[in-house]
Amino acid sequence: MSAPQQKPVIGITIGDLNGIGTELIIKTFSDHRILELCTPVIFASNKVINFYRKGSPDLNFNYQSIKELNRITPKQVNIFNCWEEEVGITPGVLTDMAGKYAVKSLAMAVQALKENKIQGLVTAPIHKKNTQSAEFNFTGHTPYLKHVYGVQDVVMLMVASNLKVALVTEHVPLREAAQHITRERIVSKLNILNQSLIKDFGIDKPKIAVLGLNPHAGDEGLIGKEEDEIIKPAIKDAKRSMLVMGPYSADAFFARHHYTRFDAVLAMYHDQGLIPFKSLALGEGVNYTAGLPGVRTSPDHGTAFDIAGKNKADHSSFLTAIYECIDIINQRSGYAENRRNPLKKMTSVILANVVDEALEIPETDE
Repeated sequence: MSAPQQKPVIGITIGDLNGIGTELIIKTFSDHRILELCTPVIFASNKVINFYRKGSPDLNFNYQSIKELNRITPKQVNIFNCWEEEVGITPGVLTDMAGKYAVKSLAMAVQALKENKIQGLVTAPIHKKNTQSAEFNFTGHTPYLKHVYGVQDVVMLMVASNLKVALVTEHVPLREAAQHITRERIVSKLNILNQSLIKDFGIDKPKIAVLGLNPHAGDEGLIGKEEDEIIKPAIKDAKRSMLVMGPYSADAFFARHHYTRFDAVLAMYHDQGLIPFKSLALGEGVNYTAGLPGVRTSPDHGTAFDIAGKNKADHSSFLTAIYECIDIINQRSGYAENRRNPLKKMTSVILANVVDEALEIPETDE
C-alpha cells in the first residue's frame, strides 16, 4: 500500500492590483475546506490583501504573514510579502504601478516554483499593456514562463471536463498568424501536447485532432496552400509517434461535435481555438501551460476592470484552476511512480490498444 500523498504547496500570484485577482483569491480561500487539499502561498503584500478584504466584510478570510518560504504553515493561508511599501490601488483603472507589482509577484512566484519551494502555481490575470518594460517584454504568462525555464517550446492548453484545446500561435495579430504556422512548430506543439496528455492527464494513448488554417481546411488548395504544404506534412511526421488526424475544417469540426471523439484539439491561432472552447466547454475553463517542468494554471478570463472592486467577481474559474493544478501535480506523481513500476500500467495499455480503432471523420468536412 502506497503512502498517502502530502498536500502540495500552491503559489498564487496577485495579478493586476487594480483587477479582480485579489477579490478572487479572497473569495476562494474564505472556504477553509480547500486547505484540506493544498497549502496556499499568496505572493503579494498584506496591505493589498487588506485593502480588498474590506470590500468583502462577510467573508471569513484569515491568513498568516511570512517573509521566508521555509515558514509556511500547512493549515493556513500564507501571504508571502514580496514588498513592504505602500502601493496606490485604484480598482478598475489601468496604471503602470499596478502592472509593475503584478510582475513583481509573478517573478517571485515563478522563481519559487523553479526552485521547488512550491509544487504548483496559479496565476491571477495580468494586463498585457501595463506589464511591458525592459525587464518584462512578453505578451503574457506563457512566453514569460518559457523564457524563465529556458525550454525550447511550450503549449497554451485550454482545459475543461469535455474539451481540451491547444494553440500553435497565441497572442499574435491575425494577419501575422499564418507566418508563424510552420511544419516544425506544429510538430513541436503536437509532441508537447501528446506528452502532456499522457503525463499530466493520465491518457495512455491520446487521440489528437489538428485543425486547418483556412476555411474548409483549404478546400484542396483552392482557399490556401498551408494545409497541403505545411499542416499535412507535419501531421505525417507526428504520426510516427502518436495518434493524430486532420486537418479538419474548424467550423464543421466543432459544430458537428467531432471534438468529442478526441482527447485534444490543436488549433492554428487564438480565436480559432478559444471561441469554440469558451462556447462549448462544460464547467469552468482553465489555462494550462504544457511543456514546463513546473505546473502552472490560471483562470480562462482577464482582469475584468469593469467590475473590479465591486465585489461582483465570480471565482469559479479561479477555484477550478486550483483544483486542476492539484490534480496535475498528483497525476505527475502517479506517472513517475508508474514509470518506476511499469507493470502497474500494463492492463490500461492493453485496453487502450483494443479500443484504438480508426476514426472515420472526413478531414476536410465542409
